[in-house]
Amino acid sequence: MKKRHLRIPVRLGAAVTALALLLSACGGSSSGSSGSGSGDDKTITIGSVEGWTDQTGTAYLLGNILEQAGYKVKQVNLSDNAPLFAGMAKGDIDIMGSAWPERTHKAYMDQYGDKLEDLSTYYPNAGLFMAVPTYSSIKSIADLPGHAGDFNGKVIGIEPGAGLTKLTKEKAFPEYGLDKDYKLVLSSTTAMLTELKKATTAKQEIVVTLWKPFWANQAFPVRPLEDPKKAYGSTEALHTLAHKGFSAESPEVAEMIKHFKLTDEQYGSLEDTIVNKFGPGKEADAVAAWLKENPDFATNLAQYLKKQ
Repeated sequence: MKKRHLRIPVRLGAAVTALALLLSACGGSSSGSSGSGSGDDKTITIGSVEGWTDQTGTAYLLGNILEQAGYKVKQVNLSDNAPLFAGMAKGDIDIMGSAWPERTHKAYMDQYGDKLEDLSTYYPNAGLFMAVPTYSSIKSIADLPGHAGDFNGKVIGIEPGAGLTKLTKEKAFPEYGLDKDYKLVLSSTTAMLTELKKATTAKQEIVVTLWKPFWANQAFPVRPLEDPKKAYGSTEALHTLAHKGFSAESPEVAEMIKHFKLTDEQYGSLEDTIVNKFGPGKEADAVAAWLKENPDFATNLAQYLKKQ
């Protein structure tokens, strides 16, 4: 999740309305033409949540490869996962480059799963956790009760609709007894990272909700807290999802995504390029630069977009 302008997540009903307006107006970027290389003339709409770099990174990565093959692509950036899943279920969004359906996004899968397609597992070792600065004496979530004063009684979270937030509220807080002395502060990924930067620059205590893969784990002096009760579970896989029927509509694109994979090294360098070398609003340029340094990545996927 990269640093973005602060946005307040909208409620689901309003978000779906906003999504419709976005799709009918200028909610995303679109470039290229259908060209002779595309399997059809349909625009491929890719959705992502601003601030979630696993989503924006994969969205622009897949979009670049599709555009180079002659497809029309529209990028739609939203403030939360709720309208993104709703948009896919309705068929307004074709692809979500990165989803956590096994646990983090399980509630959305329970609600919308029968209207979605799971196109691929592209990364196998994702994880969720609470984290503190490396200089903190706290080693485990179990150590937090009784130390609320050190952290101003706050755990700094991200978007209210995030799966990480749901697990923190419903599992971590009650299982470790944090409800008594801590408040889970929710706003956005950007706001969390702002607080993390302020605290670590001043060498102050802070506890935040984090995940991997995510560039902030390398950019800030942070480490995960031990989770002896497994409130956040074990690692899970990241998937690329689409609306139901997408494979039949765009079989070549679905076949390409079936072979889409990222290693830890590729993931780290991609996010570093997007977040630290180019910055907010320049995802397309960052991905183009990354693909220039990793030409075989695009070549290996583009072969599946050629007509059989």
